[in-house]
Amino acid sequence: MWGCGARVGARAGSRMPHELFLAWHRGWSAAAPYSATAEPSRVRALIYGHHGDPAKVVELKNLELAAVGGSDVHVKMLAAPINPSDINMIQGNYGLLPKLPAVGGNEGVGQVVAVGGSVTGVKPGDWVIPANAGLGTWRTEAVFSEEAVISIPSDLPLQSAATLSVNPCTAYRMLMDFEQLQPGDCVIQNASNSGVGQAVIQIAAALGLRTINVVRDRPDFQKLTDRLKSLGAEHVLTEEELRKPEMKNFFKDMPPPRLALNCVGGKSSTELLRHLAPGGTMVTYGGMAKQPVIASVSQLIFKDLKLRGFWLSQWKQDHSPAQFKELILTLCGLISRGQLTAPACSEVPLQDYQRALEASMQPFVSSKQILTMC
Repeated sequence: MWGCGARVGARAGSRMPHELFLAWHRGWSAAAPYSATAEPSRVRALIYGHHGDPAKVVELKNLELAAVGGSDVHVKMLAAPINPSDINMIQGNYGLLPKLPAVGGNEGVGQVVAVGGSVTGVKPGDWVIPANAGLGTWRTEAVFSEEAVISIPSDLPLQSAATLSVNPCTAYRMLMDFEQLQPGDCVIQNASNSGVGQAVIQIAAALGLRTINVVRDRPDFQKLTDRLKSLGAEHVLTEEELRKPEMKNFFKDMPPPRLALNCVGGKSSTELLRHLAPGGTMVTYGGMAKQPVIASVSQLIFKDLKLRGFWLSQWKQDHSPAQFKELILTLCGLISRGQLTAPACSEVPLQDYQRALEASMQPFVSSKQILTMC
């Protein structure tokens, strides 16, 4: 299974015709006819046949593109990021694991080349993103079922479109679904320089919410602080600063946070809980420290704090495709109004995937690696 919703077969040693790449590069796609009986196209894809270290198990291979069926969409991938969930999936440490061998990547943006006769929701030239995780976006092109993709405005910045369907969706839902926040309310989060963290800062600012953003100490802390504040962060603190007794004075000028967003766990999450307002909620959506969330009995009893979890894949299972589409369009509106930008990104050609994988797993790297397919 080469990613859910895709139809493609492996062919060892096959190569993608050079003229096909040139045609794409010159803007061919919107009016290109597709014949189901034509010679199959060749595809390059990043594939893993077993779980393990991504740098060791991911390989760039050639695949053969299947014919477009009546309800299928032929998509030329434009760009696809490397997210922590992608790494975890390859390592075998994720709540959703595709059958192996699989094409890596859960997020990205592509352009429709051709559609089957019964397809009505998209047309050639449209930009599309995955409707669900496990699609396998680290490839040059693919044939997907129509329901596996969602169309988005094609005038979005490429990096924003490529990073739209995971982190901003997670950030928006966490801000909206757990506490009835009003303008002026405060949110505290750790891992604030992550893709979700940067989206939280911007969406919160658009909603009139104040943010306290916690990051690990690092040599370029001031540079990172300046960047996060340019996105709308009100306060940026290190983990060490959050533990100091002087924080009592800090909260004399800030309302205690009603919502905490935890992507780390361990001591970091304990500190978030310590500063939550009575009755507040901490939502855990990641565990970078690989340590448990520990809450004291007194926090639960005397402050009535609530511990919740969030996983976007589960949210999508619990909601209709139309509701996810509505979420995507809401975020597209924020992007179009300049209220939501892509995280700091480094574009890397697909053939240099090893460099991108290694960079994505380095500590203190605030730049998201994005694979480009041309």
